[in-house]
Amino acid sequence: MNIRMARETDFAQWLPLWKGYQRFYKTDIPEATTATTWSRFHDAAEPMHCAVAEEGDRLVGLVHYIQHRSCWTVGDYVYLQDLFVDPDLRGTGLGRALIEHVYARAAETGASRVWWLTHESNAQAMLLYDRIADKSGFVQYRKVL
Repeated sequence: MNIRMARETDFAQWLPLWKGYQRFYKTDIPEATTATTWSRFHDAAEPMHCAVAEEGDRLVGLVHYIQHRSCWTVGDYVYLQDLFVDPDLRGTGLGRALIEHVYARAAETGASRVWWLTHESNAQAMLLYDRIADKSGFVQYRKVL
C-alpha cells in the first residue's frame, strides 16, 4: 500500500470512494459541491487536502483534511473530515495508515492538534480511534443554514 497526495488525474478512481463514503453516511452530496471540493484539493491557496491509498494502480482509500486556525493555540488545528477505506480492505491497517499520514502532515506544518468526528453508530471505526487518539468529551451541536 502506498499513501500519497491525490493528483488531479485521480478523479475517476477517487469518485467511487467518495460516493461509497456518502452511502455509508446515508447522504448525497451534490455534484457541484463534489466538483468544488475536488478543485479545492488541488489549489495551493486552499487549506483543504486529499490523500489516497493505492494498491498497485488502484485507489482503495481516501482521507480529506482541512487546516484551520484556533484561538487556543499558536499552531493550527487539522480537521480530519472524511476517511474511507474500500470495505474489502477494512481491518488491514489501511485506515490507521491514512490517519497517520494526516498526523505526519500536520506535524510537518507545525499544527497543534488533529481532530475529527464520527457518528456514534460507527462502532468498527471507533475501535481504531480509541487506540490512536483521545476522546475529547465534547458533544457537537450544529445548525444547518
